[in-house]
Amino acid sequence: MTEIAAIDRFTCVIPAGGVGSRLWPLSRAAAPKFLLDLTGGGDSLLRATWNRLMPIAPPERIMVVTGNAHRESVVEQLPGLLPENLVTESEPKDSSAAIGLAAAILEQRDPEAILGSFAADHVIRGNVLFQRAVKTAVQAADQGYIATIGIHPTHPATGFGYIKCGTGRTDLAPFDVYDVEKFVEKPDEATAGAYLQQGGHLWNAGMFIARASVLLDQMALAEPGLVAALREIASVWGTKKAAVARERLWSGLPKIAVDYSVAEPAAASGKMVCVAAHFDWDDVGDFASIADLLTRGRKGDLAVLGDGAQVLSDASSGIVVSESDRLVALVGMTDVVVVDTADVLLVTSKAHAQDVKALVNRMKVSGGGHLL
Repeated sequence: MTEIAAIDRFTCVIPAGGVGSRLWPLSRAAAPKFLLDLTGGGDSLLRATWNRLMPIAPPERIMVVTGNAHRESVVEQLPGLLPENLVTESEPKDSSAAIGLAAAILEQRDPEAILGSFAADHVIRGNVLFQRAVKTAVQAADQGYIATIGIHPTHPATGFGYIKCGTGRTDLAPFDVYDVEKFVEKPDEATAGAYLQQGGHLWNAGMFIARASVLLDQMALAEPGLVAALREIASVWGTKKAAVARERLWSGLPKIAVDYSVAEPAAASGKMVCVAAHFDWDDVGDFASIADLLTRGRKGDLAVLGDGAQVLSDASSGIVVSESDRLVALVGMTDVVVVDTADVLLVTSKAHAQDVKALVNRMKVSGGGHLL
């Protein structure tokens, strides 16, 4: 029997979860950031992710994992998504459960399946370079490694994690593949600057490519109960027993990011490799990053987002996001962030854009939950 090529055993998994609290009040529980058009291009981040993956895998090999509350919106935005490839969670359990369940389902369908996890809320420019990086990662994954894709840093970013690369792995691919020595949490500006000077450090884009069985076996070393439950749910997936199994097991699953259950332990044991990619990437984690995307980093420019937004500006820079019909007027404001919605007005600065999350956390305990 002819062996099926690795790329033809490859399924793209799109975890579509998370509220994106640093983008409040634009992103909320009922309309999280992956369902929004945050680039002004006409597509939501989720739809743009789907379009980016289509040249790599056909619809029958693209899976979306999302919450029950967003099921209808996902189906509406992705009419090409096959019903059997829509996996819903009854409650959020972080990325290990979401990606792990997708892996367990794919393992049931094909023990030789390879999967790649690509977040629904990232912005990428340079799709040809993206496709090349993914195909290189699939080559490495087919040989038993867990691969990630790192991005060459363009500035000392403090909002991203970093990957420290080790020895080049020309045995896995002709170029751009390296051992992962370790993952580094978000550094301060001085440390990030040192990484750029040293070289060998890439932004961690949170993309993971592996054989489904390899990913699950690695996860089981850290979280055996989690993986046992996911494999039990997957064993009856697509049958009448699936809902019962998920109802019985899901609420008891631990909340843990795949970085901690898979990536960091795999790197420590020499099972993790990184593809150094050359496309432009951003996780649009806050309003400052959206402003930089829309202005292409041109200092002194004011980005405006929103259909019909009315903005009058003089000597001002930053970003205005408007969902109202009010005129927003700015005079002499530098790197400002203004978000005007029907029920909330947020005013901050690009320098404090990351602090919006802390404000949201305060609202959760102070009676403002109805606005989240």
